[in-house]
Parts: sequence; C-alpha cells; structure tokens
Amino acid sequence: MLSANGLIKRYGDIAALDGFDLRVEAGEIAGLVGHNGAGKTTFFDIAAGLIRPDAGDVAITGEVGMAPQQLALYPSVTVRETLRLFGGLAGLRGRALTAAIDATAEELALTGVLDRRVGVLSGGQQRRTQAAAALLPRPGVLLLDEPTAGADPETRAALLAAVRRRADDGATVVYCTHYLPELAELRATVAVARDGRVIARGTGADLLKGLPGEVRVVLDDDEITITTADPTAALADLLRDLDRPVRGIDIRQPSLDDLYRELSHAA
Repeated sequence: MLSANGLIKRYGDIAALDGFDLRVEAGEIAGLVGHNGAGKTTFFDIAAGLIRPDAGDVAITGEVGMAPQQLALYPSVTVRETLRLFGGLAGLRGRALTAAIDATAEELALTGVLDRRVGVLSGGQQRRTQAAAALLPRPGVLLLDEPTAGADPETRAALLAAVRRRADDGATVVYCTHYLPELAELRATVAVARDGRVIARGTGADLLKGLPGEVRVVLDDDEITITTADPTAALADLLRDLDRPVRGIDIRQPSLDDLYRELSHAA
C-alpha cells in the first residue's frame, strides 16, 4: 500500500507539489498522468525517499523499487553485475540472488545479454535492464516513471507483462506514462495530476462517463460526423433515419486521451 497525504514541495517560487494526495492499494496499478511539470517525478522522488517534502507525508507498506525516467545504469559493467548489485542492495544473497537474477532476466528477455556490458546494449535492452533492477527483489511498492519511453515493441510488451504480473502477485504499482493505451492494457486505475496535485482519481470507466466520443458515417458523396457521449446510440438513430447507401462507419468511444485532455486543460 502507498498513501501520500498533503505533499508540498517548493523550489523557490515554484510549487512542484501543492497538496498532492494519492492512495494506491496492494495489487493495484495506478496510472499517473499529467503534463510535464505536473509534479509526477517530484512525487516519485519523495515516495522513494530521495528528497524530503516541505509538508505532508507518505506511508508505504514494504520495500520500494523504482525505475526513474532517465536511464541510471553503469555502462562499463554487465547486465548480470548490474542486477547482482541492485539485488544485493535489497538484501538478496547467494542462491536466492542468483535465482532472482535468472528469473527476472527470463521475464524481461535479458537472458541472452546477461554477460554483455550495459553500454553496448540497445536502448530497449537498457530500458529492460533498468526495469529488471527495480523488479528483481520483488518489492512491495513499484514506482515506474516512463519505463517504456522510446522503447521498441518487444521491450514494451515484456515490461507491461512483468508489471501486470507483479500487481497480480500483490505489489502496489504507480506507473507514470504519457502513452495512455498502456494503462488500459495494464487494467490500471487512473490519477490525473496538474499543478502539483491530483485532480481526478478512479477507474478509467468511471472517469470516462459523460465524455464525448464520435461516430462517422461515409456516404457516396458525403460524410456525417457526430460528437456524442453515446456514439453507439447516435449511430443507431442515424441509420434508422438515413435513406442513402452507407459506404463506411467508424465509431470512436471516449478514451483516456480524451480524459487527459479534458482535465489537464481545464481551468
């Protein structure tokens, strides 16, 4: 479990966090979204114990594993040595450490590069190595800040599957991303941050209620587009009254992208 209450962090006249509240339960993945400067990375740094808030507190059950947005790896050591270092810092030793390295490497498709230096790996392999360092000790709380930024499809798929498995095993996960379809794939709840605080919180379905979608009908020489909160019903009404041949239909239900734009640009 992770519970942040009333976090405030200022840098001079800039309020990075201004009453930031967030609670995430064990087994839950919370997708944290918001524009750059919304306070997401500052929250991660406080939750991981890297910096202190000016006010407020964070309560965490279990150890914390964090994969920061920027790659933070030693290029001159191997993947195996990297994982041995981070696993050792988390208290793993001997056979337990070796087994954890092997299992995590297999999970994130790193087995074939365990003995290569990090500096010669592809960008996707480095992303997976950084995520593996956070996931390896199986911490109770995972903080993942843009873990798939710039990642190839193989890396993205491996990371998302590993994160979902950790939550299914009971970990608390806060997953920061600008790529909103990932949250649907992870079956994550959503927290939208703006100006240093969380302004919306809930399941994707609950937060999408009432947001407009779109239905588009292509005719021989015309196109009809309707923006509506219920595209399916609007299409049924349109087809019932339409007396011309239909050449194509496209329905776009409200999405997390719509929610993101609606809330993050709200006054």
